[in-house]
Amino acid sequence: MRHTLPIAPQFYVTAPQSCPYLDGRRERKLFTALQGDQAEKLNNSLSKQGFRRSQNVLYRPSCTDCAACLSARIRVADFAPKRGHRRIAKRNEHLMRNPRSAWATEEQYALFRSYLDARHAAGGMADMDVFEFAAMIEETPVRTRVIEYRDPNAEEDLAAVCLTDILDDGLSLVYSFFAPELQKNSLGTYVILDHIALAIEAGLPYVYLGYWVPGSDKMGYKASFPALEVYVNGQWQNIGAPEDYSTQTHPLSTDPIAQQVAQITLPDLRGDT
Repeated sequence: MRHTLPIAPQFYVTAPQSCPYLDGRRERKLFTALQGDQAEKLNNSLSKQGFRRSQNVLYRPSCTDCAACLSARIRVADFAPKRGHRRIAKRNEHLMRNPRSAWATEEQYALFRSYLDARHAAGGMADMDVFEFAAMIEETPVRTRVIEYRDPNAEEDLAAVCLTDILDDGLSLVYSFFAPELQKNSLGTYVILDHIALAIEAGLPYVYLGYWVPGSDKMGYKASFPALEVYVNGQWQNIGAPEDYSTQTHPLSTDPIAQQVAQITLPDLRGDT
Protein backbone atom coordinates (compact mmCIF):
# COMPACT_ATOMS: atom_id res chain seq x y z
CA MET A 1 0.00 0.00 0.00
CA ARG A 2 1.31 3.41 -0.94
CA HIS A 3 1.33 6.16 1.65
CA THR A 4 1.88 9.86 0.94
CA LEU A 5 3.80 12.23 3.17
CA PRO A 6 1.83 14.94 4.99
CA ILE A 7 1.71 18.25 3.16
CA ALA A 8 2.39 20.34 6.27
CA PRO A 9 6.04 20.18 7.44
CA GLN A 10 6.72 18.49 10.76
CA PHE A 11 8.66 20.47 13.38
CA TYR A 12 11.08 19.04 15.92
CA VAL A 13 13.32 20.33 18.73
CA THR A 14 16.97 19.47 19.30
CA ALA A 15 18.33 18.41 22.65
CA PRO A 16 20.02 21.26 24.58
CA GLN A 17 23.76 21.67 24.03
CA SER A 18 26.44 24.26 24.79
CA CYS A 19 25.82 27.65 23.19
CA PRO A 20 28.57 28.67 20.74
CA TYR A 21 27.94 32.39 21.25
CA LEU A 22 27.37 33.10 24.96
CA ASP A 23 29.36 31.38 27.69
CA GLY A 24 27.41 29.26 30.12
CA ARG A 25 24.26 29.15 28.01
CA ARG A 26 22.48 26.12 26.53
CA GLU A 27 21.06 26.32 23.03
CA ARG A 28 18.11 24.48 21.54
CA LYS A 29 16.75 24.66 18.00
CA LEU A 30 13.33 24.29 16.41
CA PHE A 31 13.74 22.67 12.99
CA THR A 32 12.01 21.07 10.04
CA ALA A 33 13.12 19.14 6.97
CA LEU A 34 13.52 21.00 3.69
CA GLN A 35 12.75 18.62 0.86
CA GLY A 36 10.51 17.89 -2.08
CA ASP A 37 9.15 20.03 -4.89
CA GLN A 38 7.99 22.79 -2.54
CA ALA A 39 11.33 23.27 -0.74
CA GLU A 40 11.90 26.62 -2.44
CA LYS A 41 8.54 27.96 -1.32
CA LEU A 42 9.05 26.79 2.28
CA ASN A 43 12.56 28.25 2.43
CA ASN A 44 11.30 31.61 1.18
CA SER A 45 8.47 31.69 3.71
CA LEU A 46 10.34 30.56 6.81
CA SER A 47 13.40 32.71 6.08
CA LYS A 48 11.09 35.70 6.48
CA GLN A 49 10.15 34.32 9.91
CA GLY A 50 13.64 34.09 11.33
CA PHE A 51 14.63 30.61 10.13
CA ARG A 52 17.98 29.70 8.58
CA ARG A 53 18.98 26.89 6.23
CA SER A 54 21.66 24.28 6.92
CA GLN A 55 21.79 21.71 4.11
CA ASN A 56 18.28 20.23 3.92
CA VAL A 57 17.10 21.59 7.28
CA LEU A 58 15.50 24.89 8.31
CA TYR A 59 16.06 25.90 11.93
CA ARG A 60 15.47 28.71 14.39
CA PRO A 61 16.77 29.15 17.98
CA SER A 62 14.27 28.02 20.60
CA CYS A 63 16.15 28.12 23.88
CA THR A 64 14.21 27.59 27.10
CA ASP A 65 15.27 30.74 28.96
CA CYS A 66 17.18 32.87 26.44
CA ALA A 67 16.07 34.87 23.41
CA ALA A 68 19.33 36.63 22.60
CA CYS A 69 19.74 35.30 19.03
CA LEU A 70 17.93 37.54 16.55
CA SER A 71 17.69 36.97 12.81
CA ALA A 72 19.11 40.00 10.98
CA ARG A 73 18.77 41.44 7.50
CA ILE A 74 19.77 44.62 5.66
CA ARG A 75 17.32 46.75 3.69
CA VAL A 76 19.47 47.37 0.66
CA ALA A 77 17.48 50.38 -0.60
CA ASP A 78 18.22 52.26 2.63
CA PHE A 79 21.80 51.09 3.09
CA ALA A 80 24.35 53.91 3.14
CA PRO A 81 27.91 52.68 3.75
CA LYS A 82 29.82 54.17 6.63
CA ARG A 83 33.31 55.58 6.15
CA GLY A 84 34.82 52.32 7.38
CA HIS A 85 32.74 50.34 4.90
CA ARG A 86 33.95 52.54 2.05
CA ARG A 87 37.56 51.94 3.13
CA ILE A 88 36.99 48.18 3.19
CA ALA A 89 35.40 48.25 -0.27
CA LYS A 90 38.34 50.27 -1.61
CA ARG A 91 40.88 47.93 0.01
CA ASN A 92 39.32 44.92 -1.71
CA GLU A 93 38.25 46.39 -5.04
CA HIS A 94 40.88 44.28 -6.85
CA LEU A 95 39.08 41.05 -5.92
CA MET A 96 37.18 39.31 -8.70
CA ARG A 97 33.73 37.89 -7.94
CA ASN A 98 33.23 34.39 -9.35
CA PRO A 99 29.71 32.90 -8.91
CA ARG A 100 29.58 29.10 -9.22
CA SER A 101 27.08 26.30 -8.88
CA ALA A 102 26.83 24.69 -5.44
CA TRP A 103 29.64 22.22 -6.03
CA ALA A 104 32.53 21.81 -3.60
CA THR A 105 36.18 21.82 -4.68
CA GLU A 106 39.40 20.77 -2.96
CA GLU A 107 40.62 24.35 -3.24
CA GLN A 108 37.58 25.62 -1.33
CA TYR A 109 38.04 22.96 1.35
CA ALA A 110 41.71 23.87 1.81
CA LEU A 111 40.70 27.51 2.40
CA PHE A 112 37.87 26.44 4.71
CA ARG A 113 40.26 24.23 6.70
CA SER A 114 42.82 27.03 7.18
CA TYR A 115 40.03 29.43 8.18
CA LEU A 116 38.68 27.08 10.84
CA ASP A 117 42.12 26.22 12.19
CA ALA A 118 42.98 29.90 12.58
CA ARG A 119 39.69 31.31 13.86
CA HIS A 120 37.40 28.53 15.12
CA ALA A 121 39.68 25.69 16.18
CA ALA A 122 37.45 24.89 19.15
CA GLY A 123 34.13 25.41 17.36
CA GLY A 124 31.49 22.89 16.42
CA MET A 125 32.75 22.65 12.82
CA ALA A 126 36.42 22.16 13.72
CA ASP A 127 36.41 18.45 12.89
CA MET A 128 34.54 18.74 9.60
CA ASP A 129 36.22 16.58 6.93
CA VAL A 130 36.13 17.01 3.18
CA PHE A 131 33.02 14.86 2.78
CA GLU A 132 31.10 16.83 5.38
CA PHE A 133 32.25 20.04 3.73
CA ALA A 134 30.97 18.79 0.37
CA ALA A 135 27.63 17.98 2.00
CA MET A 136 27.42 21.50 3.46
CA ILE A 137 27.93 22.99 0.01
CA GLU A 138 26.07 20.54 -2.21
CA GLU A 139 23.11 19.27 -0.17
CA THR A 140 20.69 22.03 -1.05
CA PRO A 141 17.15 21.65 -2.41
CA VAL A 142 16.89 25.38 -3.18
CA ARG A 143 18.57 27.96 -5.43
CA THR A 144 22.10 28.21 -4.07
CA ARG A 145 25.35 29.62 -5.39
CA VAL A 146 28.95 29.53 -4.21
CA ILE A 147 30.39 33.03 -4.59
CA GLU A 148 34.19 32.97 -4.81
CA TYR A 149 36.39 36.04 -4.45
CA ARG A 150 39.76 35.78 -6.19
CA ASP A 151 42.87 37.95 -6.14
CA PRO A 152 44.26 38.06 -9.70
CA ASN A 153 47.64 39.21 -8.34
CA ALA A 154 48.16 36.31 -5.91
CA GLU A 155 49.62 32.88 -6.61
CA GLU A 156 46.99 31.24 -4.41
CA ASP A 157 44.22 33.49 -5.61
CA LEU A 158 41.15 32.20 -3.73
CA ALA A 159 40.66 34.79 -0.99
CA ALA A 160 37.09 34.22 0.23
CA VAL A 161 34.02 32.05 -0.38
CA CYS A 162 30.36 32.54 0.49
CA LEU A 163 27.58 29.94 0.26
CA THR A 164 24.54 31.99 -0.73
CA ASP A 165 20.84 31.15 -1.11
CA ILE A 166 18.72 33.13 -3.55
CA LEU A 167 15.36 33.89 -1.95
CA ASP A 168 12.38 35.54 -3.59
CA ASP A 169 13.08 38.72 -1.60
CA GLY A 170 16.83 38.66 -1.06
CA LEU A 171 20.15 36.92 -0.73
CA SER A 172 20.82 34.78 2.32
CA LEU A 173 24.44 34.31 3.41
CA VAL A 174 24.47 30.72 4.64
CA TYR A 175 28.19 30.54 5.46
CA SER A 176 31.32 32.42 4.48
CA PHE A 177 35.04 31.95 5.09
CA PHE A 178 38.26 33.59 3.97
CA ALA A 179 42.04 33.35 4.03
CA PRO A 180 43.05 34.00 7.67
CA GLU A 181 46.22 35.82 6.64
CA LEU A 182 43.98 38.44 5.01
CA GLN A 183 42.09 39.22 8.21
CA LYS A 184 43.32 42.82 8.15
CA ASN A 185 41.38 43.31 4.90
CA SER A 186 38.05 42.67 6.70
CA LEU A 187 36.95 40.17 4.07
CA GLY A 188 33.93 39.06 6.09
CA THR A 189 32.55 42.59 5.97
CA TYR A 190 33.54 42.96 2.32
CA VAL A 191 31.57 39.84 1.36
CA ILE A 192 28.46 41.39 2.94
CA LEU A 193 29.06 44.69 1.13
CA ASP A 194 29.43 42.87 -2.17
CA HIS A 195 26.21 40.91 -1.55
CA ILE A 196 24.42 44.22 -0.98
CA ALA A 197 25.68 45.28 -4.42
CA LEU A 198 24.56 41.93 -5.86
CA ALA A 199 21.09 42.32 -4.35
CA ILE A 200 20.76 45.81 -5.83
CA GLU A 201 21.77 44.50 -9.25
CA ALA A 202 19.19 41.70 -8.97
CA GLY A 203 16.41 43.99 -7.70
CA LEU A 204 16.17 42.12 -4.36
CA PRO A 205 15.27 44.18 -1.28
CA TYR A 206 17.15 42.31 1.47
CA VAL A 207 20.42 40.66 2.41
CA TYR A 208 19.94 38.11 5.21
CA LEU A 209 22.94 37.87 7.55
CA GLY A 210 21.96 35.02 9.85
CA TYR A 211 21.80 35.69 13.58
CA TRP A 212 22.96 38.73 15.46
CA VAL A 213 23.69 37.96 19.11
CA PRO A 214 24.08 40.95 21.45
CA GLY A 215 26.90 40.29 23.85
CA SER A 216 28.74 37.99 21.45
CA ASP A 217 32.02 39.28 20.03
CA LYS A 218 31.69 36.84 17.12
CA MET A 219 28.45 38.46 15.96
CA GLY A 220 28.93 42.07 17.03
CA TYR A 221 30.10 43.27 13.60
CA LYS A 222 26.63 42.73 12.10
CA ALA A 223 25.17 45.56 14.19
CA SER A 224 27.52 48.02 12.45
CA PHE A 225 25.61 47.88 9.17
CA PRO A 226 23.13 50.69 8.52
CA ALA A 227 19.52 49.81 7.63
CA LEU A 228 19.71 46.63 9.72
CA GLU A 229 16.50 44.93 10.82
CA VAL A 230 16.06 42.17 13.42
CA TYR A 231 13.20 39.71 13.82
CA VAL A 232 11.59 40.26 17.24
CA ASN A 233 8.25 38.93 18.52
CA GLY A 234 7.11 37.80 15.11
CA GLN A 235 8.01 40.89 13.10
CA TRP A 236 10.95 42.71 11.53
CA GLN A 237 11.95 46.01 13.11
CA ASN A 238 14.83 48.48 12.90
CA ILE A 239 17.60 47.40 15.22
CA GLY A 240 17.82 50.79 16.91
CA ALA A 241 20.56 51.01 19.56
CA PRO A 242 22.33 47.63 19.88
CA GLU A 243 23.19 48.33 23.52
CA ASP A 244 19.46 48.40 24.37
CA TYR A 245 19.11 44.66 23.79
CA SER A 246 19.30 42.42 26.84
CA THR A 247 21.12 39.11 27.02
CA GLN A 248 19.68 38.22 30.42
CA THR A 249 18.06 34.83 30.81
CA HIS A 250 14.47 34.48 31.99
CA PRO A 251 12.17 31.45 32.17
CA LEU A 252 9.50 33.33 30.19
CA SER A 253 11.86 34.46 27.40
CA THR A 254 10.30 32.11 24.85
CA ASP A 255 6.85 30.68 24.24
CA PRO A 256 6.20 26.94 24.62
CA ILE A 257 7.15 24.91 21.55
CA ALA A 258 3.56 24.13 20.59
CA GLN A 259 2.71 27.84 20.66
CA GLN A 260 5.79 28.70 18.60
CA VAL A 261 4.82 26.18 15.93
CA ALA A 262 1.20 27.40 15.91
CA GLN A 263 2.42 30.94 15.23
CA ILE A 264 4.42 29.95 12.13
CA THR A 265 2.78 30.99 8.87
CA LEU A 266 3.13 28.26 6.25
CA PRO A 267 2.84 28.77 2.50
CA ASP A 268 0.44 26.76 0.35
CA LEU A 269 2.54 23.64 -0.33
CA ARG A 270 -0.06 21.76 -2.37
CA GLY A 271 1.55 22.78 -5.64
CA ASP A 272 -0.14 23.63 -8.91
CA THR A 273 -3.18 21.60 -9.87
